Amino acid sequence: MRTALTIAGSDSSGGAGIQADLKVFQSLDVYGLSAVTAVTAQNSRGVHKVNKVPPRTITAQIDAVTRDFGADACKIGMLYTLQAVTVVAERIARRKLQNVVLDTIIFAKDGTRLLLAKAVQRLRRDLIPRSTIVTPNIVEAAELARVGITDQSDAKNAAKIIHGFGPKYVLIKGGHFSGEPVDLLYDGEQFFEYPGERITGPPMHGTGCVLSAAIAARLALGDSVPDAVGFSKDYVTAAIKNSIVLGKGSLSYFTGNSDSDIKRKAVPGGKK
Repeated sequence: MRTALTIAGSDSSGGAGIQADLKVFQSLDVYGLSAVTAVTAQNSRGVHKVNKVPPRTITAQIDAVTRDFGADACKIGMLYTLQAVTVVAERIARRKLQNVVLDTIIFAKDGTRLLLAKAVQRLRRDLIPRSTIVTPNIVEAAELARVGITDQSDAKNAAKIIHGFGPKYVLIKGGHFSGEPVDLLYDGEQFFEYPGERITGPPMHGTGCVLSAAIAARLALGDSVPDAVGFSKDYVTAAIKNSIVLGKGSLSYFTGNSDSDIKRKAVPGGKK
């Protein structure tokens, strides 16, 4: 069985973070390993508290599982502190982890900062260059690239700037644009476009986590990056359609279930 490691925060509501990542890995027949970087107290109404995990504990978790199980892919989510960014980047290099998917989580849906301002520059310098693919949304891409993004042309410009930091691929998620969402994948030479479906109803908590975890799982199973992104886009669409409304807030939640035909086939890459 292939393995995938998630390095991310714990979400007490179970809809994002390591909880969501492990659900995705299991549903895609990949064995999930985890290293917790922060413990959050959150629910359907928002993030109430964040407690950071000591850097040595993050390092120890990564070492423990990779020395024993290895990892065919690695998904990185919430890191929160500069120190966490530093030790994760160092461990990625030390353990020679492959198929690294970096979900650049900077803000929660309610606006809570999940990557401290001092850590953003360290992310650019140390972790983005070690990533196979970086998956920011428009807000995160604007902060990473230090540019405004109002349309697809701006998004392409931001993708080029972020690619200049050193990753092999940059995926700009288009969910924050009005109209039908289109994600843009850039490999340094050309763009691939992945049109999506705008689904009405309450927004699903943790869509970015589900997408990046699915990409990591498919890379662990041997997909190319464009094919992994294409598969994962359809997987997230199915996850949103199968999500359920829980709690007293206005969010729906990922259940770990998705359409069986989406789980079992590799969707071709996006349109060039």
